[in-house]
Amino acid sequence: MAQALDLDEQEQLDQIKHFWKTWGNLISWVLIAALGSYAAWNGYQYWERSQAGKAAALYDELERAASSGDLVRVERSLADMKDKFGRTQFAQQSALLAAKTLQAQGKADAARDALNWVANGATDPAYRDIARLRLAALQLDAKAYDDALKSLGSDFTPEMSGLAADLRGDVLQAKGQSAEAVSAYQQAWKKLADTPDYRRLVKAKLNALGIDPEPALVSETAK
Repeated sequence: MAQALDLDEQEQLDQIKHFWKTWGNLISWVLIAALGSYAAWNGYQYWERSQAGKAAALYDELERAASSGDLVRVERSLADMKDKFGRTQFAQQSALLAAKTLQAQGKADAARDALNWVANGATDPAYRDIARLRLAALQLDAKAYDDALKSLGSDFTPEMSGLAADLRGDVLQAKGQSAEAVSAYQQAWKKLADTPDYRRLVKAKLNALGIDPEPALVSETAK
């Protein structure tokens, strides 16, 4: 009986040796690849946390510079942020804050550059849309109407589309295109249904152009 067990064990051992000889290298490489991927993922997570921490510290520095009105530090911190942490949301926030500070200090060109960077490269649609709205407002102030319309030309997120339509109306009105401005304001009035205070402002603009949006809306709904 004992001899039979020994033979069974020897047969099993031979099968294992054969299996390992056939598939051993493949199994080893699969394990190495899996363990390597796990190690790489952990390393990437650590790098992400490290990058976020450093970016946050640099954002704090830019925020302090903005609060004190130190434009040299603001521009230097923003340049460092874009160079080292350009893919992080801190970089987008930094550019928006820097643009606001630069604009307040009369450096409109630098402010537009910062906003352009966010508008063209932000991964977060909300930051992108905020930058485009602020950029268009600066271009409107500078009477660069075609540039402003271009900034407002692409689709906005639903949350920002009403504000974009309103600003488009301002630009068109400034260009003397009253009919087109009315159309933009009417779009804004419809899209801003959930923001009554802002909607009243748009209604006042339409009223100034001889248009009452509410009867128009009732008529359109009836159709």
